Amino acid sequence: MPKLIVVEPFAHGWAVRHDDGVVSQVFRSGAKAEAAAHRLGARLALAGIAAEIRVYLRDGVLGGRFLCPAV
Repeated sequence: MPKLIVVEPFAHGWAVRHDDGVVSQVFRSGAKAEAAAHRLGARLALAGIAAEIRVYLRDGVLGGRFLCPAV
């Protein structure tokens, strides 16, 4: 089962959280939050851990889903 990384609206910005539900980072920009999630997914993949990134829009709709297969 891949590790889940979620980018979602949070207060006055955007949060990146892991599948354990803990918010790890908060950004003012959704683009910066998504970039951080992709970097995390790439690091996990290089460590041999598959990851899935889900990006949610402000209205709660799933805006994108990316897979980072383990290397």
